[in-house]
Amino acid sequence: MRKLLLTSALILAAQGASADEIRVLNWQGYGTDLDWALAAFTEQTGHTVVHEYFTSEQEMLTKLRTNPGAYDVVLINSAYTAQAQAEGLIAPIDTAKITNFADLDPGLTGNADLNPAGALHGVPWTWGLTSIAVNTNDFAELPTSLSVLWDPAWTGRVSIRDDGLEAVQFAAMATGQNINAITDMEAVKEKLAALMPQITTFWSSENDWNQFMSAGDFAVATYWSGSAARSQAAGLPVAFVVPEEGAIGWLDGLSIPASSTHQDAAHAFIDWMVDPEFYVKWEPDGAPATSNTKAAAALPETSFNRAVLGDPAVVAKVQFMQPVSDADREAYLKLWQDLKAAQ
Repeated sequence: MRKLLLTSALILAAQGASADEIRVLNWQGYGTDLDWALAAFTEQTGHTVVHEYFTSEQEMLTKLRTNPGAYDVVLINSAYTAQAQAEGLIAPIDTAKITNFADLDPGLTGNADLNPAGALHGVPWTWGLTSIAVNTNDFAELPTSLSVLWDPAWTGRVSIRDDGLEAVQFAAMATGQNINAITDMEAVKEKLAALMPQITTFWSSENDWNQFMSAGDFAVATYWSGSAARSQAAGLPVAFVVPEEGAIGWLDGLSIPASSTHQDAAHAFIDWMVDPEFYVKWEPDGAPATSNTKAAAALPETSFNRAVLGDPAVVAKVQFMQPVSDADREAYLKLWQDLKAAQ
């Protein structure tokens, strides 16, 4: 860290730049505002960091629109990067100023949603999955396909989250479709209808899920990757699986507003956020998966984010979520409600 940050500081000095105060826009408590990380960055570069927070992606976009020049780094989920770029809210990333860029997973840096108009507008930072998890007391060998949800052997011990969009997305993957471009809703409907008799109950929170799994009610259920890591750490007999059909993914990137007046310092801050030393220290506190392959490799072999999500082959199977229109969302919710009502 010291060498990398000193390099950033020397570059800034060579360009005649003085230490800046940069403003970061993010969710509160999400990595960038860790006290020790900010102190290290300031000590080595002289730049200070002030945070402002949002509580939804729409609020984030509104802040960028109405406060030009107020922010220097912004956390944007990849599903919203293209919109921010189209509105002229964010600038292309100068990857030459990101010394760790070569170590970032090319499957993430090349993600189409982060590269609107053919240029990178968000440095991939963290990511996670919604996939399936199994009770290892029931499975001598881990399943490799989503078809396990429909396996008669597990009738009455299957669960999915009570969420219409997510249910439709899983059924789309199970029928070989793209979750962001579903073309055969009849196949999705039939697949979900066949799933309903398998289900013991729906879950809605991590706490719900853990209680059901602890009681042995679940043999296989959909789950979030970060939650699976915490369930494992709590001693539950859980294995997280990314099946051959893929998993639902989310990807967060760090972008630089087009109106930022401290772009060199902003690049330096993003470089620190994707630095392996930062991530390895953050990871034990429940950090999502990293975009940096060297950071993932530096984790203990027992780390969930290394053992499960540190493999580029896993990234290649992920279908990262894109925005869903209001009309589609309403159609998915109606289908889900109708299926539940028919049980």
